[in-house]
Amino acid sequence: MDVLNPPTFADVLDARRVIGQYIHRTPLRHYPGLSRLVGAEVWVKHENLQVLNVFKVRGGLNLVSRLSPEEKRRGLVTASSGNHGQSISFAARTFGAAATIVVPEGANPAKVQSIRDLGAAVVFHGSHYDVSREHAIGLSREHGMRYVDAADEPLLIAGVATYSLEIFEDLGAVDFIIAPVGAGSGACGACIVAEAVSPATRVIGVGPEAAPAGYLSWKAGAIHTAPMCTQAEGLATASGYELPQSIMRRLLSDFVLVSEESILDAIRTYAVEAHTLVEGAAAAPLAAALSIRDRLKGKRVVLIASGANISPKQLKDAFSQVF
Repeated sequence: MDVLNPPTFADVLDARRVIGQYIHRTPLRHYPGLSRLVGAEVWVKHENLQVLNVFKVRGGLNLVSRLSPEEKRRGLVTASSGNHGQSISFAARTFGAAATIVVPEGANPAKVQSIRDLGAAVVFHGSHYDVSREHAIGLSREHGMRYVDAADEPLLIAGVATYSLEIFEDLGAVDFIIAPVGAGSGACGACIVAEAVSPATRVIGVGPEAAPAGYLSWKAGAIHTAPMCTQAEGLATASGYELPQSIMRRLLSDFVLVSEESILDAIRTYAVEAHTLVEGAAAAPLAAALSIRDRLKGKRVVLIASGANISPKQLKDAFSQVF
């Protein structure tokens, strides 16, 4: 696959063959409480129960498993707000490669510790992901490491698309899939799979009002940058990215922005109604479903709970208004 070309459904099937022995087939569960609140038949795809408690591990394994011995010897470098870095670190350890992860100053400490525990080197640089990304590119040139982009890597998208394949295999007909969008790999994967197996299914992306670059890029049909101040670091990008945006422009049905307060509310709602722990990015699809409930009424809706790597401070902030 060329980086300029999106992955195909055949690539998703091939990714599942490659990564199946290393991941969980995560639960897809129906919740009456969430269904009552949204006014729809609500199911949750629990990627928060995946290896490393995050969906991105699927993409990292798919990419690193295919690197040449020379690329593995030279090592990998990438930038991440946390979850992508954990994914690449885990995959590098699994397939015998060294990894360096550049993270923003102030990155989620739980995610940083997980990256270190997985054996990768951590470099702090920049105030947010996009600054870290430029530094990682510079390190790759300086040291000859294989740079892994968190957005414009077809193998990452094909890997994470496998969770959407599981949704249709387990549930059959689905009216809506609502997925969080940081760089956009998860939503892109859902679009690719839905187009192949269930064209009537509509995929809705979700981003934060406090980091609207992805939404603005999708809406305008051209890459935009925008101020970024969301507490949901998994969605904290200051720019759109070419490959995922090209897929979403063609296949994404809609893109919804949600407030910071609604994300915190959704974290609490998941805990109360589904007895499950999610981070801010994973809560965003529920926040979106609640905000567009009139459109979803009576439909079968799948929310992507993309990860559970929430810090103690973030958890305290989410519950501070009820204690």
